[in-house]
Amino acid sequence: MTNFASRIAGAATLALAVLPLAAISTAAAAAPAPSVQVSDINLNTERGQAIFAERVERTANAFCRAERTPVSPLARHAECRAQVRAELNEKMPAVRQAQIARNTYAAR
Repeated sequence: MTNFASRIAGAATLALAVLPLAAISTAAAAAPAPSVQVSDINLNTERGQAIFAERVERTANAFCRAERTPVSPLARHAECRAQVRAELNEKMPAVRQAQIARNTYAAR
């Protein structure tokens, strides 16, 4: 009977250990997606692209700050930043096209 009770206690301990991990992943999933304001810059110029790159870097650092903890290795933080940069840079051509279209229609 003691063996059975110790197994139940062990299973209960594991279940309690998993709960905080589930809460962390739920909180991370609820975090807002990273975004960069581009309405005030022209992405079709070198200066605008430099400002965009600077904002992407700032956004990646802020968004991934939670990944940089004493428990979590820096590699996780760096991977998070790389993923944020990749996602935002992936969307830049569409924004540039929209700015070109807007400027074309505004010139008419």
